[in-house]
Amino acid sequence: IRLFGNVDYPGDISLDDLRAFYDAVIFATGAMADRALPIPGIDLDGSYGAADFVSWYDGHPDVPRTWPLEAEKVAVLGVGNVALDVARILAKTADELLPTEIPPNVYDGLKANRAKEIHVFGRRGPAQAKFSPMELRELDHSPNIEVIVDPEDIDYDDGSIATRRGNKQADMVAKTLENWAIRDVGDRPHKLFLHFFESPTEILGADGKVVGLRTERTALDGTGNVKGTGTFTDWDVTAVYRAVGYLSDKLPKLPWDLDSGTVPDEGGRVIQESGEHLQSTYVTGWIRRGPVGLIGHTKGDANETVANLLDDFAGGRLHTPASPGPEAVDAFLAERNIRFTTWEGWYRLDAAEKALGEPQGRERVKIVEREDMLRESGA
Repeated sequence: IRLFGNVDYPGDISLDDLRAFYDAVIFATGAMADRALPIPGIDLDGSYGAADFVSWYDGHPDVPRTWPLEAEKVAVLGVGNVALDVARILAKTADELLPTEIPPNVYDGLKANRAKEIHVFGRRGPAQAKFSPMELRELDHSPNIEVIVDPEDIDYDDGSIATRRGNKQADMVAKTLENWAIRDVGDRPHKLFLHFFESPTEILGADGKVVGLRTERTALDGTGNVKGTGTFTDWDVTAVYRAVGYLSDKLPKLPWDLDSGTVPDEGGRVIQESGEHLQSTYVTGWIRRGPVGLIGHTKGDANETVANLLDDFAGGRLHTPASPGPEAVDAFLAERNIRFTTWEGWYRLDAAEKALGEPQGRERVKIVEREDMLRESGA
């Protein structure tokens, strides 16, 4: 196993180039962009995609180093783990997050965060929330976050009850939300409201900026799905983060399903419009299944993909690369002046980050700038 970091597909290396060196290619590129939410006001100043915000606080090298955090009341749209992560970052204090790997620019940005009320909105009910139980419970561990659930949002129909009976995680999430709904509201300084049965219909604006969010109250229809009730509420917020799903980037030279943002496949084998397997080409992870589930959910996909690759190898269905020697890849990258990192370089970068954190009593201080990472890696 070799690592070639800082190599871009297709800018630095194409599918044809990869085929020249390898018997097979597996794409596991995941998803980085925000899925669209087509409601009025989505493009207002103060309306953000969760993926962009996550890239900022995770220290992605190719995004801006600052983030506007002036809003005191913020809405987060979505009831998945990304929505929880965004709400957690906005609701916690910068000092609470300092023991983590957040870079200095993120710490400085969060020190200026003015958010005191975070409102998370879900279109359906507690049984349909996609939170992981542990991620959800972690919200309540902060000494600064008061998690609040309206008792009126605790509602189940036959479809919801069936979901709870058939899904242990869904049942655990629902029980946690029930417990929060019946307790008294405490006095922790930051309030985090989890709202259910509220479907966003419009982001309200004035002078090009967010000044509110309009939602329609929904009701269960018996199947676990919901229908609108015609009752609307305007919420006083000045920033909105949509966490309604990720979308993968289209990969050149591969077939593409525009609606799902995935590469068509059968058992991990890439399938062309003709229905034929694109020889020696495979997918796994979110580029295959869409942005659903955590690492554990995609292990089965990976197992299936690799099993079919090995089956194709045993059946003589893989193509033969023109330059299979390991040195051919190095020569190709050197010829194109592509600075790449290796496993050894990763360990050097890891050591450099830990050394930066040691004087502060932190496990590490993350290095953000791409050029600095490449230098520390010896690329």
